[in-house]
This record gives sequence, structure tokens and C-alpha cells, in this order.
Amino acid sequence: MDVEEAFQVVGEFGAYQKRAVAVLALTQVYMACQSMLVVLVGASPEVHVEKHDGVHSPVTFFGDVDSIVTEWLLVKQQSYKVSLAGSLFFVGLLLGSFVLGPLSDTVGRRPVYLTALFLEVLLGYVTAASPSYEVFAASRLLVGLMNGAIGLVCFILTQEYVGKSYWAVTGTLTSMTFAVGIALFAALGFVIRPWRTLATAANTWGVLCFLLSTCVPALSTTLPESPRWLYCRRHTRRAQEVMRYMALMNGRPAHKLTLRPAGGGSGGSGGSGILQLATHPLLRLRTFLLMYACSLVYYGLTLGAGDVSGNRYLNVAMSGLVELPAYPLCVYCMNRPWAGRRKSLSAFLCLSAWACLGAIFIPEDAETSLGVTSLALLGKLTVSAAFNIVYVYTSELYPTVVRNAGLGVCAMSCRVGGILAPFVPSMRALAAAVPFSVFSLSGFSAGALVLLLPETLGAPPAHTLEQLQPGSRRVLENKKLHGNKCESRMAGRCRVCCRHALKRTRISNFAQNSRPNRCYSGGWFLEKLPS
Repeated sequence: MDVEEAFQVVGEFGAYQKRAVAVLALTQVYMACQSMLVVLVGASPEVHVEKHDGVHSPVTFFGDVDSIVTEWLLVKQQSYKVSLAGSLFFVGLLLGSFVLGPLSDTVGRRPVYLTALFLEVLLGYVTAASPSYEVFAASRLLVGLMNGAIGLVCFILTQEYVGKSYWAVTGTLTSMTFAVGIALFAALGFVIRPWRTLATAANTWGVLCFLLSTCVPALSTTLPESPRWLYCRRHTRRAQEVMRYMALMNGRPAHKLTLRPAGGGSGGSGGSGILQLATHPLLRLRTFLLMYACSLVYYGLTLGAGDVSGNRYLNVAMSGLVELPAYPLCVYCMNRPWAGRRKSLSAFLCLSAWACLGAIFIPEDAETSLGVTSLALLGKLTVSAAFNIVYVYTSELYPTVVRNAGLGVCAMSCRVGGILAPFVPSMRALAAAVPFSVFSLSGFSAGALVLLLPETLGAPPAHTLEQLQPGSRRVLENKKLHGNKCESRMAGRCRVCCRHALKRTRISNFAQNSRPNRCYSGGWFLEKLPS
């Protein structure tokens, strides 16, 4: 049997997979704390600076605020350094997504995940003990580097530990726990005001995640290597051992579980990875600009929560909690034939753009600030649903051998939006409507561009690049199927596209000696099995 059939024997989402996914979800809470750290430790209180004969007197701060601003006097001409520290974190995310993320397609998911998590915990303590702003900024860059690698591999593992039918659920769960992490970090910041103590407490969560991933066999949470990655890299024996271990922990019989060698030519050291994304004709079309605008709106509304009128800690917590209703909604829409991945993503992006557009026309004063905040939160809710769909959708567009590389390159463009996001709320100095105008235009443009991508709902996952070969497909217009035989003379060839003939119908019994699959140009094809 192949790995997909093995998951039917092991259990697509058994007790062991639930524990493993729970550990990865807890890691998302830690990642959220690190992503939002600068929002609270960079809080800027009211400040007063007097001039006497052209010389600045000592800076006076008002309010009980202990932050990097008050410690290193990041005011006036130095205030840009707070946003710079936030942007450096996203520069690190970009580099981590582009460099370390695709590395897991070569050396494995588990080594990259555990190494990056261990280093991020160490660097997080460096952040808390920084003697100067320069050390603080450098540590944020390196923490972002590790965070970018962890984020991609963590998401991929939640997908590859379970059956295909649960990918939308596990992918949504990681996004949901990230939102919970934002709210928990806000609560932690409300209780712990000194910024160094807050950074230390938030970083300690990472130690727990690392221990659960490696050193607690009694709880059966130790994470194995991805069986899908092992299988597609032709480590069939190791993949079989992982699948049998999962079956044993799930209480399923494992003695009959035997994997046949993976087909295709994308094994150990072939030309897979980032180079394939640029040279493969289908992958090249899916690699660029998918996540940029979505990320700009998401991170802009999240990181700008502290600048919205009202209590800083409450706004940050609400920016996380408001995401929670979005995830059941997007899971429902993603799995409906009338919506699917593509239309759901486009709709949520456009809704977030409309919310930001509406906020432009509400004047910001004491009486209407609640309306601006409400529309900002509505925009955050809808763009959070879109952001979750993007990750699930992108993971389905790429085969297993380059899935992490594809996510890494797409996340790289996403991080460009994250780098710019900390500066967008500060554009209020030009005009109050400028930040929401930028978010609105980004949302509408992303919502239109995503309609150019194919639908993946109901399509079996691709494992090798050979399953995406464009040269071995031809589109058959208006051909009819009768019984077990396709009347088209093309039916006997290797991969035949039947775009209009099948019309979402299951084709398991439509072609003898053929395996059902689906091409990524939108139609079905029949893959001829070897005789």
C-alpha cells in the first residue's frame, strides 16, 4: 500500500496524532508571544522634553510604563527604532522562511524543527537580557530567523501527521492557537509590566514546548519524522516504522502494514527545492505574490492594535480573540463545494478590504472611536480567516517533495508585507485615513489575484513532481463517459485531462486499470497504472 492507504489503516487522526498536533499547536502559542513582543515591550508612554537655550533637558515620562522606550530613551528622533525592531523580526522571518524552511525538504522536518526551536529559546533569553538597543535589535532579527523556520515546519507537520481529509482542521487549529497566544500574551503583559520580566516569562513557554517535543516519552508526545516526507524521499522502511508506531499508539493492528516503494523520480537528491519552483511551469505560476497583501493587512491590523484608541492590553487581546470565530467559519466554507479554497479566500480578503474602507470614513474622535475599533476588528476577523485559508491552500498546491520550499518562498513574499506592516500604522502622521487605505487596496488586489489559481478541494495530494507534469496532459472538451470506459481515444494515454466530462464525479470506477487523480489546471485526469 502507499502512504495514503496506510493512513486509512493507522487512523487518519487517531489519539497519537492528536497528541502530536497538540504539541505543535502549543508551539504556535510560543510563536505568537515572540511575534507580538515588541508591541508591548515597545510601549511608548506620554513624554515631555523641555528645551532651555536650545539644549534638551532630561526626558520626563508619564505613566507606569517600563519598556525599551523608557530604558533607552527611544523618543523624538529615536522613536523609529521601535518600529525598526519589529521590522527586523519580520526580516528574520523572511530569511528563515526562505533559507531554513526549504532545508526541511532536504534533511527532514524534525531536525529543522527541533534545532530552530532550541536556538529560538536561547535567543529569546538574549532578548530579555539585552544590555543595549543594538543587542536587542540583533536578537530580534535572529529570533525571527528561527521563528520563520519553526512556523513553516510546524504547519507542515500538522498536515503530514494526519490524513488528507483532516488537513483543513489541523491547519486551522495552528492558526487558532496562534490567535489564542496573542490574547494570552496580552494578559501576561497586563500582569507583568517590567519588559525584561515579561520577555523572560514569555520565552519560558518555548522551553516547555521543546521538552514536550523531545523528552517526555511517558506522555507519548515525542515527535517523529514526517512519514509522508520519508515515503516520498524513498526511505520506505523508516516511513513504515513511523506508520506502525502510529498504529500501535492508536490501538490499531500494525503487523499487516507494508508500504510499497514510492514511484516517481523525486527521491533523495534530485533537483527538487527552490530551483524546481522557478523551473517547473506549473509551480512557477503559484509561487509569487499569493500571500503578500494578505500578510500586510493581517500584521498591520495586529501590530497596530496598540495604537488604536483605548487600553493597549485590551486591544491586543481583542485582536487575538476576534480571530477565533473566523476559523470555524473558514473551515466550513473551505469544505463546501460551492465555495472551496479559492472562492472562500477571495471573499474573505474582499470583506477585510471593505471593513478597512469603511473605517476611512469614520472620523476619529472620542464619540466614534468605538466604530473605528469595531471595523478594525471586523477587518482582522475576516483577514484572519483568509490568512488561515492561504496556508491550507498553499500546502495543497505543492507536492510533498517541495511543499516546504513552496511554502517558504510564498511565506517570503508574505514576510515582505510583515516587514512593512509595523510602519503602516505610523503613517497616521500623514493622514488618519492612510493606513486603512493601504490595507483596503491590498485586500482588494489580493482578492482579485487569487481567482487566477486552481481549486484544490477534493483533489488527492501530489507527492512527486511527476504528478504535475504539464507535458503529459491534454484537455478533452465535452467527452462523455459510459460505464467503465471513456469513449475518447485519449483515454489510454498516461495522464488525460477530462475537464468537463466528469463534473466533480468520483472516477474510481470510470477507467479500468487507472488511478483517479486530479490535475492542477482544474480538470480530472486518469493515470494509467503499469501493467
